[in-house]
Amino acid sequence: MSENHTGLHREMSARHLLMISLGGVIGTGLFLSSGYTIHQAGPIGTILAYGLGALVVYLVMLCLGELSVAMPETGSFHVYATRFIGPATGFTVAILYWLTWTVALGSEFTAAGLIMQNWFKGTPVWLWSLLFMAVIFVTNALSVRVFAEAEFWFSSVKVIAIIGFIVIGLLAICGIIPIHGYTHAPGLTNLTKDGWFPKGVAGVFTTMLTVNFAFSGTELIGVTAGETKNPAHTIPKAIHTTLARLIIFFIGSITVMAALIPWQKAGVSQSPFVLVFNQIGLPFAGDIMNFVVLTAILSAANSGLYASTRMLWSLGNEGMISPKVAQTNRRGTPLIALSLSMVGGILALLSSVVAASTVYLVLVSISGLAVVVVWMAIAYSQIRFRQNWMTTGHTVDELTFKTPWYPVVPWAAFILSFLSCVLIIFDPTQRMALFYMVPFIGFCYLAYYVKAKHRHTYADI
Repeated sequence: MSENHTGLHREMSARHLLMISLGGVIGTGLFLSSGYTIHQAGPIGTILAYGLGALVVYLVMLCLGELSVAMPETGSFHVYATRFIGPATGFTVAILYWLTWTVALGSEFTAAGLIMQNWFKGTPVWLWSLLFMAVIFVTNALSVRVFAEAEFWFSSVKVIAIIGFIVIGLLAICGIIPIHGYTHAPGLTNLTKDGWFPKGVAGVFTTMLTVNFAFSGTELIGVTAGETKNPAHTIPKAIHTTLARLIIFFIGSITVMAALIPWQKAGVSQSPFVLVFNQIGLPFAGDIMNFVVLTAILSAANSGLYASTRMLWSLGNEGMISPKVAQTNRRGTPLIALSLSMVGGILALLSSVVAASTVYLVLVSISGLAVVVVWMAIAYSQIRFRQNWMTTGHTVDELTFKTPWYPVVPWAAFILSFLSCVLIIFDPTQRMALFYMVPFIGFCYLAYYVKAKHRHTYADI
């Protein structure tokens, strides 16, 4: 299929895409939220939850690979859903994905400001938040290559930190490095000493939303497709290594944490990485991990602003919102879409201060589920794309990248993503997310149809 001409520039190299896909998934979900999952599901349950989550993400990525290589377009999820499911679904997917990253922006800038207070006591959080907003905005505004280069180095820091953590942790597990509280090598006894599922098997499934949040970011490969050099080569290369990366970085890290920290002590009050390094007695463990978490936060903000900007650009490019939003400058940057996304992030940040228990709670609940809904849309879009491809006289051999085991893989991706949404109804702490999400999706469909009706009315006049 021929790709549409856009005002965006193809400036991302294979090096950039590989590191973005590698580091995009490593964020605060791993560095902070993994402790909550261990506490809720137990060690073995957490490993199973992350293993199941990795499988779901990989299946989704296989679907995205076929779509992105056949149609390498920026804002891909929205475009594919529009073409192969329906324009109302495409509009809803774009709004959900934009909201996911925009809400995250507010929390990321606040978290970055709080971390800086560890080193600069007494300084106001808002001052650091404002500084980081300016840095991330300028990074995205200069060009897509500057964004990609910044993300490359942010991701490099995270990857190096994870590898170092796993290596040091394995040495401690084997008794080569002494660890506080153990007179001999701890081995893997913490994994099963209280039983395989100390809180029951249900914990594996009720924590799936947290796991999916941790894995959000892998789908960024699809967003970058329209600005990547030689997408037919670089995208499959990044996707083929997805499962291996998730197993090494996530399940490897989780196994080390669970082996060295009793599951009862794991939580969200302190990063499990800091707990492990403190037990080992690593000098400046807190400062090192605070720096790594700060890097992860800035990386998430950088990627989030990019992703939300491209979603707005795509909506404007497809004529679903004002075409002015799709305008780009001579460097190929959609400044209007970028500015609107940053304003959205600032409004989300303000709502977390003035309406934390109402507006912000609803926004966070919706954005937590939104990525999984996007994954469902990707899987179903691939099913409809393949059907359309075959009925228009094409063959599977013509596809540069093929989703294997069709239709098993896309249907498995769709059903497993759907189940991870529905199963949170059994977790009282996350149940409200589902109750907020359903009416919000209905509102998005209604908004699209109202806008479409007005558009047709004006056309008749």
